[in-house]
Amino acid sequence: MKYVAPKILTVMQDGWLEGARKVPSPNYNQRPVGRNIDMVVVHNISLPPGEFGGPYIEDFFQNQLDASQHSYFRGISSMEVSAHLLIRRDGEIVQFVSFFDRAWHAGKSSWEGSDNCNDFSIGIELEGADDIPYEQVQYQQLACVIRSLEHHFPSITDSRIVGHCDIAPDRKTDPGNAFEWPTLRSMLENDKS
Repeated sequence: MKYVAPKILTVMQDGWLEGARKVPSPNYNQRPVGRNIDMVVVHNISLPPGEFGGPYIEDFFQNQLDASQHSYFRGISSMEVSAHLLIRRDGEIVQFVSFFDRAWHAGKSSWEGSDNCNDFSIGIELEGADDIPYEQVQYQQLACVIRSLEHHFPSITDSRIVGHCDIAPDRKTDPGNAFEWPTLRSMLENDKS
């Protein structure tokens, strides 16, 4: 199937994305005053690891993950983390934090001499795993979201779209070897023409 460039989605005045399902997380705070939003960080998440679907990612970002549901959850259920967006395997976009606020997605991180990437980045989780291919619709939705963000936040450029592995290389590997950066870059380039 030929890729068709999606429309640009509207970032509403309150920093929520038009068309995204809104599931507010308590895990956020204010960005530093005067700091531009100028980067997108691509992550992956699956709960339990390697399994898709179900309520667990949303529960996790809302501090409602039931540790009794899976042994893996016992080690993470008390963590307070979030991302701005999640793109599920079927392409659904779920938003947890306004883009204007600081989601807690990057942890200890650095990019081009600036530490604390949460201060200036938007975190997008793909429902996936490092070694499992992503769905085509996830690339399409990710490209659409990035174009929308670049339109609303002009300091975000294609060169400032990075993986979690790029900003925390000693700790993180996502979005992993299965993520096809050339596919995303091609879609973003096609959207420009």
